[in-house]
Order: sequence, then structure tokens, then C-alpha cells
Amino acid sequence: MPSVTLAEARLFLRVTDPAEDALIQLLIDAAVERVEAAIGQVMTETSPAPLRLCLLMLVAHGFEHREAGEAPLALVEPWLAPFRQVRL
Repeated sequence: MPSVTLAEARLFLRVTDPAEDALIQLLIDAAVERVEAAIGQVMTETSPAPLRLCLLMLVAHGFEHREAGEAPLALVEPWLAPFRQVRL
């Protein structure tokens, strides 16, 4: 089971038209990869709520600003910070 489902993302975005499903799934996949790279962990359905919210926020930003390109991680940094792995 994914960390954020298509149904959860559609509900968060308030999208009812299934015509957007492919785009939303692509945004979910991209957000998962970005968050996993940022925290050095694999996201699962049992990931903490702040990390799942990061995914939803990145998906929402990408959905609303399609032409703007990549969403900045600064958008969700306060939620990511406690989960980042410290590297020396």
C-alpha cells in the first residue's frame, strides 16, 4: 500500500473528475521520490502524518502550479526537518 493513495490525494485536492487521475498519480510518485531522498527513508502507509502531509502539499503545489515546474522543498521543510537523517 502506498504512503498516499490516489483517493486521498483526490480528496485533498477536491478533484472529482477521474480525467485528472494520471496527472495526480504522477505527482504522487514524484513527491514520494523527493521526500524519500530528503529524509533518507522509504515512505510506507505507516509513515508519520507529517511526512504524508508533505506528500499531499507537494502534490497540491504541483497540481495548482503545473507550469511553474518543481515545487520547492522549503514549502514542506518544517515537516521534513525532524525526519531528516543526520550525516557527518
